[in-house]
Amino acid sequence: MSTSSTSAPINRRLTKKIYVGDVAIGGDAPISVQSMTNTDTCDVAATVAQIERCVEAGADLMRVSTPTMDTVKAFGEIRKRVSVPLIADVHFDHKIALAVAEAGADCLRINPGNIGSDAKVREVVACAKHYNIPIRIGVNAGSLEKDIQRKYKEPTGEAMLESAMRHIDILERLNFDQYKVSVKASNVFLTLDAYRLISAQIDNPLHLGVTEAGVYRTGAVKSAIALGGLLLDGIGDTIRISLAAEPEEEIKIGFDILKSLNIRSNGVNFIACPSCSRQEFDVIKVMTALESRLEDIREPMNLSVIGCKVNGPGEAKESDIGIVGAAPKSLVYRMGEKSHLIDTNNLVDEIEGMVRAHAEDLAKKRENEIIRVK
Repeated sequence: MSTSSTSAPINRRLTKKIYVGDVAIGGDAPISVQSMTNTDTCDVAATVAQIERCVEAGADLMRVSTPTMDTVKAFGEIRKRVSVPLIADVHFDHKIALAVAEAGADCLRINPGNIGSDAKVREVVACAKHYNIPIRIGVNAGSLEKDIQRKYKEPTGEAMLESAMRHIDILERLNFDQYKVSVKASNVFLTLDAYRLISAQIDNPLHLGVTEAGVYRTGAVKSAIALGGLLLDGIGDTIRISLAAEPEEEIKIGFDILKSLNIRSNGVNFIACPSCSRQEFDVIKVMTALESRLEDIREPMNLSVIGCKVNGPGEAKESDIGIVGAAPKSLVYRMGEKSHLIDTNNLVDEIEGMVRAHAEDLAKKRENEIIRVK
């Protein structure tokens, strides 16, 4: 009945497993969801608060920009105050990479080919080895090397692959294999092409994303199409939804994509009819209220809320909790079986109560299973 009992018909590409802090990336590890802070890194309190909101939404990892030495100092303080692994976003300056690794970064997002001399690259790689932290190579269609731009005239999947392999070769020559790679574009087809090409060339983890995807609605749609296509191909080990929106919204969309593909669950999977003249209550109003009230639930479950008797029973039988709309009483199904009637005028409160109770039961069951394993 629940999302956890339905296996995804997707064969994931087997990749090398690396660790960002205590979070495994690749191999048989769950696909992780991450975002990036958009606060001033030097504003430690604001940045910590934003990270904590993302963690509450389900974030496995967070990236923080460190463009200056002042931000490195702030990063060190942020690292002390949060539990989630932090990825330091560094560009060009190898001294910042060295300093932020020492300050506690769990991963460096830096392209080795853009650091400068071989000596600087060797320093950064030696530092990453010393602190046992991985590197994320991030190739973006809008910032390819000038010689690659001249060669290909415009961003292509092949151009992005060549750029990525150039950075990878540097790390491989230095016997460093603890890396993951992203090849992001703002165009859906270019993103699909680039990731499919790189996935055929390397077995290190891939970080999926559509860069500069846009504002909330259009960016979410674009990301869902591109990342959904790749995930269906079994490609991808960690994801970020890049939106011109608050980072916690990126986390929610990321999990919604994974939930839709039965890859990973995080909270309530809402199933609701679009509503029509057959509805026995205001479905849109009820669902809007429920989505807001139940954002904090992390236990995976299916909740179906259907406004009439036509499709309601069928959906309810496949859900953990299902509501078949009618007036003055709506019928409740639990785990596929008819349960009881509830007041249709008080649906939001009634459903919230049932969901929270079910979440508590699931949490206790999970804890007992952990105890038995131990």
